Amino acid sequence: MKHLDINQMKEIIPHRHPFLLVDYIEDYEPGKYAVGYKCVSYREEFFAGHFPQEPVMPGVLTVEALAQVGAVAILSMEEYKGKTAYFGGIKNCKFKGKIVPGDKVRLETKIIKRRGPVGVGEAIASVDGKTVVIAELTFMIG
Repeated sequence: MKHLDINQMKEIIPHRHPFLLVDYIEDYEPGKYAVGYKCVSYREEFFAGHFPQEPVMPGVLTVEALAQVGAVAILSMEEYKGKTAYFGGIKNCKFKGKIVPGDKVRLETKIIKRRGPVGVGEAIASVDGKTVVIAELTFMIG
């Protein structure tokens, strides 16, 4: 297993605080897949307004975290070092559960198709083994 801490991730993807939404990468294979984690704290800034009475991590941020994990898988390839992966599309996205303070979110993105600088990742976010978000993410390398 190839592990990346936050500083090693920052050498691969351009995201920074407050928009770097992945705490560490547990395992990855360049061009194939990456598995990362987000440890959700009540101190996350978005909880102040989403929602004050019942804090829930916004679904769009979970999708972004999945995309960042996929970006690690793609941008760790030698040919794409120093590049940026942009969203090209989101298909078949389903929200199946909530992410709340205290959750440790497992983020896995498998690259299922790639042609030149465009590709597709199959992404799954889960908490305690229960799927909370699934999506098909299209990316473009710029």
